[in-house]
Amino acid sequence: MTRFNTQLVHGLPVGDNNTGAVNPPIYNSTTYAFEKVDAMPRYDYARSGNPTRDFLEQQIAQLEQGTRGFAFASGLAAIHAVLSIFKPGDRIVVGDNIYGGSYSQLNEFFTRWGIIVEAVDTQDIAALEAAVKGGRANGIVPAQAVYFETLTNPLLKVNDVRAISTVAHRFGALSIVDNTFVTPYLQKPLALGADVVIHSATKYLAGHSDVNAGLVVVSGEDLASRVYFAQNRLGGVLAPAECDAVRRGIQTLALRMDRQQENANAIARYLLVHPLVKAVHYPGLPGAGDQRLAAKGLKGAGGVLSFEVVPGVDPADVLNNLHLFRLAVSLGAVESLAELPCRMTHFELPREERLKIGITDELVRLAVGIEDANDLIEDLGQAFDIAYARYIDRHADFDVFQQLTSGGGVCLI
Repeated sequence: MTRFNTQLVHGLPVGDNNTGAVNPPIYNSTTYAFEKVDAMPRYDYARSGNPTRDFLEQQIAQLEQGTRGFAFASGLAAIHAVLSIFKPGDRIVVGDNIYGGSYSQLNEFFTRWGIIVEAVDTQDIAALEAAVKGGRANGIVPAQAVYFETLTNPLLKVNDVRAISTVAHRFGALSIVDNTFVTPYLQKPLALGADVVIHSATKYLAGHSDVNAGLVVVSGEDLASRVYFAQNRLGGVLAPAECDAVRRGIQTLALRMDRQQENANAIARYLLVHPLVKAVHYPGLPGAGDQRLAAKGLKGAGGVLSFEVVPGVDPADVLNNLHLFRLAVSLGAVESLAELPCRMTHFELPREERLKIGITDELVRLAVGIEDANDLIEDLGQAFDIAYARYIDRHADFDVFQQLTSGGGVCLI
């Protein structure tokens, strides 16, 4: 069996009519001919199946070591299909720090159809167990699923897939993991006990900010049948050209993520000692980071980090003056992006909910690309200089600012 990096490039044979093509073709046909009325072909209608989509679905199933893969028109379409396998009255325990779009879909869409959503800190295994177990005394039935992210967005807290899945299975619940932030290159949740893995393939897997896509991989034929039914009947499938774009992006996944992690580590270390930075959130920081990640089945921390500016500094003064970092949502692409979660990716969360889980108004998220790390650090530096100057313009008491920023390891001027 070939190793992971080789599977990224040629893990599956093309097998296209013996043409010798090294890449699978893009089949744009929406319908396929029957040889006879009573002879059902492999493909009949593109929503139900397409050869180009099949290749991508088999590829992600191989990489995640799952039973079957499914490709959707977006990450939220993938989540929607997975959650649609539950019925009214089912209870889903959800990590209390998830992507804003996922939060909205769970709490503003699925609750309308009778799904019960309960948020819990999935790092607190005792609290998770109590939530999944429910209680006969208060009439709360055991949960049917636990839904969480490998690394939380945007605070980058590390969830233990094996421990969470063990708790879920103890009470007959499914373990559903959004693995977008780390991809199968850094962790394979199914091998750690999860039942369903979800990706916004728009991010690292495609990797170039040019395609919206979602992927799902499941363990077991029963789950495969249920998710395929949802995919086929809801119809949010990924078009052939977009399937090929994701397939092409996957081929360079390891190369891109290696550079992105290297850059993210360098930037996190720079931010850690900057006088305008109050806190840095990145699990790959020097010290216990690598050991903590390895203990939870991760080979790395990925290319996303977040930081909080000191009180009194407007994070918009930093973000609005970046040049290489583009002010944009999303992540995982070759270019670096920066955003303000409270106004962008997590605006759906009520402010009190955001603050409760640590997403402050001062929090900035960086999705680090493959540029030269020194250029990215210099870009951040000049933006911090402008934010510093604007703070001074607004506050005449310079001594107060010095007190706020005391303890930093670098002087701005």
